[in-house]
Amino acid sequence: MGFYTSPSFFMALAAAVVPAAVLGFMERRIKYYGFAASCVMVGLLFAGSPAGAVAFAVFLTVAFASMRATLASWKGGCKSMAVYRASLVATIAPLVIYKVGAVFDANLLGFIGISYLTFKAVQVLIEIRDGLIDDLGVVDYLYFLTFFATFTSGPIDRSRRFREDADRRLSRSEYADLFSRGILFLLAGAVSQLVLATIAQTALDPSATAQLAGVPAVISIPGPAPVRTIARAYVYALYLFFDFAGYSLMAVGASYCFGIATPKNFRAPFAAQDMKDFWNRWHITLSTWLRDFVFMRFVRMASKRKLFSSRLHTACAAYLVDMLLMGAWHGPTLDYLAYGLYHGVLLALTEVYQKRSAFYKRNKRKRWYQALSWFVTMQLVVIGFALFSGQLTHIIERIING
Repeated sequence: MGFYTSPSFFMALAAAVVPAAVLGFMERRIKYYGFAASCVMVGLLFAGSPAGAVAFAVFLTVAFASMRATLASWKGGCKSMAVYRASLVATIAPLVIYKVGAVFDANLLGFIGISYLTFKAVQVLIEIRDGLIDDLGVVDYLYFLTFFATFTSGPIDRSRRFREDADRRLSRSEYADLFSRGILFLLAGAVSQLVLATIAQTALDPSATAQLAGVPAVISIPGPAPVRTIARAYVYALYLFFDFAGYSLMAVGASYCFGIATPKNFRAPFAAQDMKDFWNRWHITLSTWLRDFVFMRFVRMASKRKLFSSRLHTACAAYLVDMLLMGAWHGPTLDYLAYGLYHGVLLALTEVYQKRSAFYKRNKRKRWYQALSWFVTMQLVVIGFALFSGQLTHIIERIING
């Protein structure tokens, strides 16, 4: 059963939402029912994949044991960095093994959702070390990791925010507002993913399984091959947005029905004025996770050890590390690593330009400059998506092979 793609999922979702809505409108907490429903939905997800179920069970066991060991060390006053580091390595190891194995077409410890669950589990460990989490019950932790609405592809929530929502007893009017918005988000997300993304997919690949009659194919565009290549890059950017944003919106909508106000993942990304603005709008929960747990910590570490001669150089290096990790998180392949490096370089150049350029400071509020900046940003974004899809690698291979 594919989450947010198969009819069986939507039927199961409808059945699961009804008791949640009854509890919500009766002003009861949905937490324990939500946890039980999540266990059932995740069970249905792995019903046809015993290997995935075993891999998920291994990950959950390791993550839970790591969390408990780190929490015990910090609550007991020992605060052992050895325990913390071992817990981090153990929690991240299944994802690394899976990603490296996938390069060689071997599915080792992999299951759908592992990338997102790993970041959620790592966030808990880091915040225990920071002293922000001093207690976390079994149900609270397992519900956070197994919450079905965001299980397969995010958005990446934070445990303290999630726990606060799960423990809240909403008034009837508060839940009615959350529930109504959740239904609207589910419908809007379905239109985005199941209709608009399908149109774009059909334009990219007329032989795709899900296609719509009458949609012109990119390969049928008259003119030289470079024109079709450029058109394909733009259509792929639209497909990626409609597909992923639609899924994310449905995940947020389902969360709302269970009383969990999961943060949104997209905020008009194609209206971005520069690359920094783009990452504040695109896959927001991933970019903010990387900002909080990679970028800011790298900056603090580098500043403390005086690794670079200026704060600007430190920020540029942090952007490179941040985005390279983002690329590796998608997968340790050339396309994904190049995508991460590409965005790291663009963010570093944007930082230098905005800090050092008198031209930017003089014109940044003028409409002509904002329009030009938007246009340039969109071209850079589309090139990045072409890297992400492997399209540029394919073109380079064709050139090399004549």
